[in-house]
Amino acid sequence: MDISPDLLDVEHLTQTYGNGAGDKTVLHNVTFSLSRHTSLALVGPSGCGKSTLLLIVSGLLQPSGGTVTLDNVIRTGPGRDVGVVFQQYGLFPWKTTRDNILLGARMQNIRVSEDTLTELVQELGIQGLGHLYPNQISGGQRQRVALARALLLDPKLLMLDEPFAALDAITREHLQNHLLSVFQRRRFSFILVTHNIEEAVFLGRRIAVMNSEQCGIQTIIDNPGMGRPEFREHPDFFRQVGIVRALLKDQ
Repeated sequence: MDISPDLLDVEHLTQTYGNGAGDKTVLHNVTFSLSRHTSLALVGPSGCGKSTLLLIVSGLLQPSGGTVTLDNVIRTGPGRDVGVVFQQYGLFPWKTTRDNILLGARMQNIRVSEDTLTELVQELGIQGLGHLYPNQISGGQRQRVALARALLLDPKLLMLDEPFAALDAITREHLQNHLLSVFQRRRFSFILVTHNIEEAVFLGRRIAVMNSEQCGIQTIIDNPGMGRPEFREHPDFFRQVGIVRALLKDQ
């Protein structure tokens, strides 16, 4: 196998549901790569395969065809090198926030020191919440708990499926800034699934516009302005938003 300089290589990925004449193809011949320490935002209409693609790359769903290669190793299932954060957080209501954060590490028999845990919760601004349950903290705090659980495994790649969709606009923007800050300090790569064009432009170093008719990626846009908190106020931001919006309207 050729050695790739990229972190992630997705080649000829196909996903078909059904078993016979009623088969439905969600993804067809999807190919792209992701460099180390960078980000990709996936946008497109509902049903175009964004979440399916995320599940396959994370190892939680086996594709009908094609390969996903992470760090030059073909993925056949989930592992600690890929973290996943879902829209509904995936927190267990009967566990404290501390236990929810530690859950992934405990399932994989990974010992976590108190210093490591303390540093992470302070970095995410959720210190002092360890004894509380998910229904006792805000939506933004729950999202940070879910993010902490994923980051505790020190993943090479983080997969985010509409992570801020259920939050109000101000909290959403605040957490976008926080994710950007953590990303720059910890230097992982991430793939973000979102319906929000502005979010895609703010957080995606590259933006993949997906198309349900093509069952895959229509085009990938470079977004060199990503990475600066003040990018939201820059003319290039609004220009990029307009480009992505036009591509989605043309579908």
